[in-house]
Amino acid sequence: MPDARALAAQVGETMFAGDRASKDFMQMELLSCEPGRATMRMTVREQMLNGHDICHGGLIFTLADSTFAFACNSRNQATVAAGCSIEFLRPGRLGDVLTCEGVEQVLQGRHGIYDMKVCNQRGETVAMFRGKSTQIQGHVIKEAE
Repeated sequence: MPDARALAAQVGETMFAGDRASKDFMQMELLSCEPGRATMRMTVREQMLNGHDICHGGLIFTLADSTFAFACNSRNQATVAAGCSIEFLRPGRLGDVLTCEGVEQVLQGRHGIYDMKVCNQRGETVAMFRGKSTQIQGHVIKEAE
């Protein structure tokens, strides 16, 4: 039986391999997946800019939401979002490298609360996201018998 850190890393690798939206479409990178934590990164590209010439808020939300997914599934219990909110604090600009760090705040029964912090390459906070998770049946990777 792998230890919790090794299991979380394996869960992250497995989920990321099949995550076409985050990996292929958004071109995010999964930097780490640990028990109750995850970190992802995304560079703001030309196609991500809105009519104000800044990163579309929905794409910053997607970075935070993807990081949330890895953090709350890190213990290999299939988990989905039950709700979330985001606060945009500063714009993302063309070429910015946005890093999102997600941390579990509480896990009680089938429900968890997670906070995501999105920062640019200068360490400035771009957005804060809070997600509530609910565990469902199943696992990300098949558990050893």
